[in-house]
Amino acid sequence: MQFNSFLFLLFFAVVVVVYYAAPQRWRWIILLLASYYFYSTFQLEYLLLLAFDTLVTFGGGLLIARAEGRRRYGLLAVGVLIELAVLGLFKYFDFAASSLVAGYSALAHPAQAVTVPKLGLVLPVGLSFYTFSCVSYLVDVYRRKIPAEANLGRMALYVAFFPKLLAGPIERAGPFLMELLKPVRFDPAVVAMGLQLMLLGLFKKVVIADRLAGFVNTGFTDPSFQSPVTLLVSIYFYAFQIYCDFSAYSDLAIGAAAVLGLKLMENFRRPYLSRNIAEFWSTRWHISLSLFWRDYLYIPLGGSRVSKPRWYLNQLIVFLVSGLWHGANWTFVMWGGINGLAQVIYIMAANPRKALARILPAWLWGTLGVLLTFHVVLLAWVFFRADSIAQAWTVLTRTLGAVPRLPGLMAHYNWTGEFWLSIGLIVLLIAYEVIEETRGFWNWLGSRPIVLRWGVYYAMSAMLLVFGKWGLSQFVYMNF
Repeated sequence: MQFNSFLFLLFFAVVVVVYYAAPQRWRWIILLLASYYFYSTFQLEYLLLLAFDTLVTFGGGLLIARAEGRRRYGLLAVGVLIELAVLGLFKYFDFAASSLVAGYSALAHPAQAVTVPKLGLVLPVGLSFYTFSCVSYLVDVYRRKIPAEANLGRMALYVAFFPKLLAGPIERAGPFLMELLKPVRFDPAVVAMGLQLMLLGLFKKVVIADRLAGFVNTGFTDPSFQSPVTLLVSIYFYAFQIYCDFSAYSDLAIGAAAVLGLKLMENFRRPYLSRNIAEFWSTRWHISLSLFWRDYLYIPLGGSRVSKPRWYLNQLIVFLVSGLWHGANWTFVMWGGINGLAQVIYIMAANPRKALARILPAWLWGTLGVLLTFHVVLLAWVFFRADSIAQAWTVLTRTLGAVPRLPGLMAHYNWTGEFWLSIGLIVLLIAYEVIEETRGFWNWLGSRPIVLRWGVYYAMSAMLLVFGKWGLSQFVYMNF
């Protein structure tokens, strides 16, 4: 049951009605049943895997909370290893087997070829996300940041809560479990805010992201035979496709939770307005994952409280691991490496940056920073989207090699109405982001006359019906 389907909207409407009609003490049970039903519509058999991870997390938390000394650390290690082993088995076993065979074949004599059996397991949707929720809970209990949850049902709801289950945000257990203890009353203002976010999320996904996907897929399918202009369009459009697709899921998740009276953390904060790569990754893009890496990997490695070479290495390790987390392919490792290297270069260039900031006008320095950051991220996205490093290299070399000829090629390119509609939607998105950055779009809209306010709602709804590509594709991050 995809978020970008009428079936989900019907399901969600029924859940909301039943939820608010039920007594407070039953509401978390309704959400738990709804969450398990929601997950069953994807892969019924993997409900057992979801339940297994939940039981390990619940039992592990109780045991860790009661233990002392080395036993406490040992229990944490066992719990985390079990959670990561499940993820590794489904997501990385075949990748590791293929990489071992390829590596051995490259080093050994052809007559000494070796084979490693593969499992051929299908990756359960949401496994990467709810595994990290489980890991963060165990670590937080170990660090005594939160008490161990004594109610198995509430723990199960934390892991399986359907708005965030498939692609985040990677919510921390402490705030979420506290939310479940608070009485929920129907608050029209909060519900309206949630519906606004859901409307925005649907618009980003079915009107923008899935429209851009057609151009992107064309460019990345046999790029050796595509026009450099087609490749250039696909590169730029993918940056907006991946953003609209993923931030749309977060908008829908946060909005749906708000309608139900629950608060999920912010996951995106207008990332393409970032003035530097550090700002992009630390405070604007996939914030819940960035905070996870910071708290559970970067700081334990020593963070920035080490020698400079080790600091740079810590940055690279985090981004390489983040790349591998996104997918079992060397393209994701390369994507992480490019972003990690950009982060290190940014840190190393602190003095030149300060000198330029003093010379250039603030508006020019800020604009240059936004453009440079966007294009560094754009370069890395090519590897993120490509099926192989060779394919990514083909896309880049064919595009960059044709730069001197681009004006002539563009003059003879078939600029379709669908292309110009896509450009218009991207411009509309950027305008929304700028307003949201400076004054808050929904607050601004709320202060406008009711005719304008409802005019925007009706216009977005009409565009969803007329231009929306409903249910054509699942959300990109559900593959990770």
